[in-house]
Amino acid sequence: MPVVVVESPAKAKTINKYLGSDYTVLASYGHVRDLPPKDGSVDTEHEFDMKWEVGTDSRKHVKAIADALKDDNELILATDPDREGEAISWHLQEALTKRRSIKKDTPVSRVVFNAITKSAVTEAMQNPRQVDMPLVEAYLARRALDYLVGFNLSPVLWRKLPGAKSAGRVQSVCLRLIVEREMEIEAFKPVEYWSVKALFETPRGQTYEARLTTLAGKKLDKHDIGNVTQAELAVQAITSRALSVAAVEAKPAARNPSAPFMTSTLQQEASRKFGMGARQTMSTAQRLYEAGYITYMRTDGIDMAPEAVTAARDAIKDRFGSEYVPDSPRMYKNKAKNAQEAHECIRPTDMTRDAEALKLKEPDQRKLYDLIWKRTLACQMAAARLERTTVDISSDDNQVGLRATGQVVLFDGFMRVYEEGRDDVADDDDKRLPQIMQGERAVFAKTSLSDQFAKATGEAQVTEGAKVAKEAVLAENEAVLALQHHTQPPPRYTEATLVKRMEELGIGRPSTYASIVTTIQDREYVRKDKNRLIPEEKGRIVTIFLLNFFRQYVGYEFTANLEEQLDNVSAGDADYKDLLGRFWRDFSAAISETSELRITEVLDKLDEALAPQLYPPREDGSDPRICPKCGVGQLHLKTSRTGGFVGCGNYPECRYTRPISGDADDTGDRVLGEDAGDEISLKKGRFGPYVQRGEPTEENKKPPRASLPKGWSPDDLDLEKALMLLSLPREVGAHPEDGEMIEAGIGRYGPFVKHGRLYANLKDADEVFTIGMNRAVEVLAQKAASRGGRGAAVKPLKELGEHPAEGGPVNVMEGRYGPYVKWAKVNATLPKDVEPADVTMEMAVELIAEKAAKKGGRKKAAPKKKAAPKKATAKKAAAKDA
Repeated sequence: MPVVVVESPAKAKTINKYLGSDYTVLASYGHVRDLPPKDGSVDTEHEFDMKWEVGTDSRKHVKAIADALKDDNELILATDPDREGEAISWHLQEALTKRRSIKKDTPVSRVVFNAITKSAVTEAMQNPRQVDMPLVEAYLARRALDYLVGFNLSPVLWRKLPGAKSAGRVQSVCLRLIVEREMEIEAFKPVEYWSVKALFETPRGQTYEARLTTLAGKKLDKHDIGNVTQAELAVQAITSRALSVAAVEAKPAARNPSAPFMTSTLQQEASRKFGMGARQTMSTAQRLYEAGYITYMRTDGIDMAPEAVTAARDAIKDRFGSEYVPDSPRMYKNKAKNAQEAHECIRPTDMTRDAEALKLKEPDQRKLYDLIWKRTLACQMAAARLERTTVDISSDDNQVGLRATGQVVLFDGFMRVYEEGRDDVADDDDKRLPQIMQGERAVFAKTSLSDQFAKATGEAQVTEGAKVAKEAVLAENEAVLALQHHTQPPPRYTEATLVKRMEELGIGRPSTYASIVTTIQDREYVRKDKNRLIPEEKGRIVTIFLLNFFRQYVGYEFTANLEEQLDNVSAGDADYKDLLGRFWRDFSAAISETSELRITEVLDKLDEALAPQLYPPREDGSDPRICPKCGVGQLHLKTSRTGGFVGCGNYPECRYTRPISGDADDTGDRVLGEDAGDEISLKKGRFGPYVQRGEPTEENKKPPRASLPKGWSPDDLDLEKALMLLSLPREVGAHPEDGEMIEAGIGRYGPFVKHGRLYANLKDADEVFTIGMNRAVEVLAQKAASRGGRGAAVKPLKELGEHPAEGGPVNVMEGRYGPYVKWAKVNATLPKDVEPADVTMEMAVELIAEKAAKKGGRKKAAPKKKAAPKKATAKKAAAKDA
């Protein structure tokens, strides 16, 4: 029986079902080898020789495959049909050859299938080939590049920017996109402009809306009406003239469906419609693929197999009727430059089965399959037929012109099944217009347009791209309305729009988008808030550093060109070692040059580069670099383990700091009052708000401070509450059983009560200040019981009194290994023939003395015992160095 190897156990299970008992199907569980994370894994001195290592977790899987080959001397590599899949097959072949599991007479073949269906798997088995080495070499080049960049650039970051975690060939370019978008937003200056609308009524009593397009005989651009005065004059110009319908034009229009999904468009649409992140989308698609429901989900391709097109057309006809099937199949041209990287689009393996028919239990799988099924059917459906109507209204003197637009869907076509989501709401007016006749008078409606507008804004129908202030309805004349707008900054990226932008720039590839977007969030360079990606301060600092010292390597064009060169390698048109050689020559020189810089030089350069954002002009015209607290020191960029911040150069006399993104004139401080001669203030720190007693001085560098507990608002904080926080921990009282003090406080994990080493959490921070003895003892007892009694005070079996010579209580205790005598830190086990009740003070003192003597002896012997392994380690290290 031939041994068939795939990546995952789920895929193995599905394939085994199709191949039957004639084959042994095993899983490699992903990549079996990788470059060890240490210096020299890619040898730049010897033609970029790569030293691979079988992962600890992978060894048992490789062994299982090797053991199977002892009985069945034929290996079929059936990993995924892309560069990564080809690389896994190559790694397996290399690893098994190295351990001599593949012999000279062992037949090794490679099979690929785009879908895990019986027909696809059977056909692949009938058409085996060898491992595609150009595709493997493209993988090797990428892996070597990522190692060389990450392993050489990350240490530079660690040394020059404390708190920076890593840099990557593609992740740093992706981070740059997000940071530069944030800087665009911060630098954006909104521009005021106004629009004017009018509500008209037909002779049949139906209303329609039109917008002002011509004023004083001149066609208006979007921002031409720049202030309220101009807006009021425009309203007056409309209301003081007789208006009539100058033209009514109805044009037929068609809307065609979107192409079927490839990896990037699937990630974008899942983000828009379900808020699913790239990683979540890909893991869900992976499970659908392994179950045999969809084709392979990592692809640049949008073409569809002829048999799949026929199946889609048949399914459309059966479900919706022949009028929804176009006369000829729709053909979509493949976008990928490298044919080896492009496979068929992402589609269902069975067009007749919708999500309901599959009875998928997981909500994510059900939603994503439904999306893929609808998009696939829609891409082969008839176009939607529309009628777009434009109505032009003008005054008799042609000084004023307005336009109303609308559309009617005559035939829904593919829209019956699916419409693609949009990242930004379009300006097209899709409202349906009533019947309007050319030449009729345009009469203002009796309904107030401002009421309609207020209702619309109240229902949150104004989008981020076209925000209008409700209170800005300043120029109103019942049916004519002027609206104030302000231009909006570009929106922050979502995962969908980021993937789209990366695709446009040619950065990364479908198989990498999800991991890149995930990595920059895991590194805490970027956070996601309401589905928008916002750079953290350490992410911003890293980007500015790279732009100043490694600009070429975070360049969009450079990265895209490198991707093209890698595509040429996978097509067999370029040598990957030549590519690595050219890259390393320049990159190593840049690393060497930057490594010699002092941290102060780096900070000065970054401070200069960030100056427009860090020190914007102040309203009073004063120097934006002067410290707002002491008025003497100059503000400078500083770094810490958590990222960058702005601090006063007059340190330690002035300890003013603020975040990079903070207001230049806002110290974040608020004085709450005085207590015992100390100023009590509320401050804004990098880890959130906190209260502080007094200010740092040379004698008292760290004055008492306390963070605000969860649920406490800084706005509601007063002096009384601040003093309560600063008084913690609070003594509740002595425990009734052992007299040890019980304390209440707020710690790293929230509010608590403490007795000895036993901590018990409290639900509410306010309870820390009110909890009494009975409640504290009860909470501690519950905690001790939940831990099996650990940490609770243990009662002695017999109390003997104070030690006659040394002092301190001597007690007989019950232990895990039997009763013992306890004094201070000495525990002496009772002889087996002695009962706890019979122990006297004299006997206890003797046992304690014997135990203390033995304990002291062991302490003297310990260093001698420890010295031997230390010597051996040193010898071993020396041998290794030699």
